[in-house]
Amino acid sequence: MKGLEISKAYFEEFGRPMLERDFPELMPYLAAGLFGSGSECLGYDDEVSQDHDMDPGFMLLIPGEDVVDRKAEFALERAYSALPKEFMGLKRPLLAPVGGARRGVIRTAEFFREKTGGGLTAESWLRIPSFSLLEATNGEVFFDGYGEVTAARKHLERYPEDVRRKKLAGNLLLMAQSGQYNYNRCLKHGETGAAQLAAIGFAKSAMETVFLLNERYMPFYKWAFRAMRELPKLSIEAELLEYLITTDNDGSMAEDKYQVIEGIASDVIDELMDQGLTKAVCGDLEKHAYSVNDGIAGGELRNMHILAGV
Repeated sequence: MKGLEISKAYFEEFGRPMLERDFPELMPYLAAGLFGSGSECLGYDDEVSQDHDMDPGFMLLIPGEDVVDRKAEFALERAYSALPKEFMGLKRPLLAPVGGARRGVIRTAEFFREKTGGGLTAESWLRIPSFSLLEATNGEVFFDGYGEVTAARKHLERYPEDVRRKKLAGNLLLMAQSGQYNYNRCLKHGETGAAQLAAIGFAKSAMETVFLLNERYMPFYKWAFRAMRELPKLSIEAELLEYLITTDNDGSMAEDKYQVIEGIASDVIDELMDQGLTKAVCGDLEKHAYSVNDGIAGGELRNMHILAGV
């Protein structure tokens, strides 16, 4: 079984009965689930994943102190700690993982503040790493008596359209600079290492772009290719991007890679046009970047530097 399934089974066998028995008055204000950091929250865990930060526990999310006070929080923590330490081959660790607790009793506001930085303005949306937003919305909520957790996740499930456009515009411009422009120029200077950096820069921005075109958050880099291969749109680009960053830049290989870059750019432009995101009619990603930016409805966000979202 996957880690998320084990967590849910553990909650249903031990967590829910404990809460219903010992804390019936608090049940309407609690939420339980598993989401956040860790491959298990994406469904990507395997045998390798079990060498660290994997346990059968669950998150028990509670509202602010005006609803669940510190005394009740402490009682919940003790009750959670007393639950079985091993389940389906997984053991609960004695120490919290690096980066803070991923299981147990957590204040809802504190969890989402950690992932988003607090209040969300159009500008602050631009600063939040996409993987952090994914960690706030991945996994599963097992139950939510208060509704606070579900509402927060619903609010964060995708970028506001103006923010998506701003981030798209910046990534399109970087794709143009690194791929369509600088890759070949670096090779003409005899700088094959710099050319590879340009290819990597193009790949990174192209991946961000593809996730944005799918209205999905890109995960932390070690899962980015896997997640990209599962996308409904432009998933084939994952193999092409992997080719760009894992091959050298000599002779005919360099020309082939440049053609791949232009092919990816063409596919991205086609999708931009299909979604009505650009009015430019050409193969130059830079012109499409500015066209996407021009379509931002909010003047303040539109007038920010085009790279403000990357």
